[in-house]
Amino acid sequence: MPPGQTPSPLLRFGLPEFAPVVPAPPAVPMITVGGTVRRPTQLALSQLMALSARREICRDLHCVTTWTATGLRWSGVPFRAIHEFLADLVRPHRDARWVTFTGLDGYRACLLLADALDADVLLADLLDGRALTAENGAPVRLVAPAQYGYKSVRHVSAIEYGLRYDPGSAGWLAHPRARVALEERSRFLPGRVWRPVWRGVQPRVRRVYTRYRAS
Repeated sequence: MPPGQTPSPLLRFGLPEFAPVVPAPPAVPMITVGGTVRRPTQLALSQLMALSARREICRDLHCVTTWTATGLRWSGVPFRAIHEFLADLVRPHRDARWVTFTGLDGYRACLLLADALDADVLLADLLDGRALTAENGAPVRLVAPAQYGYKSVRHVSAIEYGLRYDPGSAGWLAHPRARVALEERSRFLPGRVWRPVWRGVQPRVRRVYTRYRAS
């Protein structure tokens, strides 16, 4: 277990303002690809998920608020393969170093492109052999095991390439890379300083999400 983390079941969790929004996947899910690209496009999600590079990984998900869900078995298509496919299709700017993922709920998070191309980063459509539920991010979610969970965007519907870091929905609270191994919980102050802060807000956020889960 990484420093400051404690085991927990995997439950829907995130910024409180997103708790009421649990989008139903459209009949034909689409992915919009844009940003600093020559040919912005929209394509059927099924086209990306049919790429031949599918793989399964068993990894933990570490929330920045100090809980960890262990032994999650995700299956999907590595973003590395998706990026290779998209690069020919949309022609990203040669200096694009960042990629932002947006969900159907409007939540947005940005990764360094080099981090997103790690072999373990997936667009996942299965968890423990079953299709994702709305709670877990259907129809697909980003899974970036080396980063804190707020980078693993649920309900992915858009991918944008960029020249600069976009703090996304978490704003100043986010870290550009959010690497668990380096405890990059925030851009400001060491990670260990943030542990009690995030641990203190965790129960309140859980109550918000529980309220909407029960409704």
